[in-house]
Amino acid sequence: MSQFEREETSFERERAILEEIKNNPNLHHNALIKSIVPKYMAKTTFEKTKNQLIEKNILTVSQIGNKKFYSITENYQKKSIRLMERISHEKYQILQHRIRRIKNDYRHKDVDEKISTCVQLFRSLLQVDNGFTFLDSIKNAKRTLYKDEHLVIQEMISIIFHMISDGKDSELVYPQVMSYIEGAISKNI
Repeated sequence: MSQFEREETSFERERAILEEIKNNPNLHHNALIKSIVPKYMAKTTFEKTKNQLIEKNILTVSQIGNKKFYSITENYQKKSIRLMERISHEKYQILQHRIRRIKNDYRHKDVDEKISTCVQLFRSLLQVDNGFTFLDSIKNAKRTLYKDEHLVIQEMISIIFHMISDGKDSELVYPQVMSYIEGAISKNI
């Protein structure tokens, strides 16, 4: 089973639970289990999927007496955008701090640490930049609202490449880092 097939199955399970809750908002936990298991999934799969939906704040749990009821979180769309914005900004700040610190420590690391550090930084920078691009598209597709953040991320990428090329191990580090980047870009297309 490929990664895509696993994700697709996960979405189907989440959708089954969400549809059942939407169509039957008065079902308590045990009644919800009876309506979903075994028709859509096993009980442990239901519990895991339900817990994932709660962790993602897609579902809200309320307790009435000794019964648990689930509902789809109100204003989920706005809340999820705010959460994505908060996470993107927090990771952005952390990356700025890490790169300032790495500039001083980089030359003292061994080759494997340099490769690992650079790959982790590039992965994180690409994820944060994607987060800001996604937010730009949601909020206003005609304007770049996070232009400053995008530019700083480009500067951070440039700093990392300069650290690599100025290092004594650049002929070993550069090909490995580029191999990761090429793989990450081609894998996601």
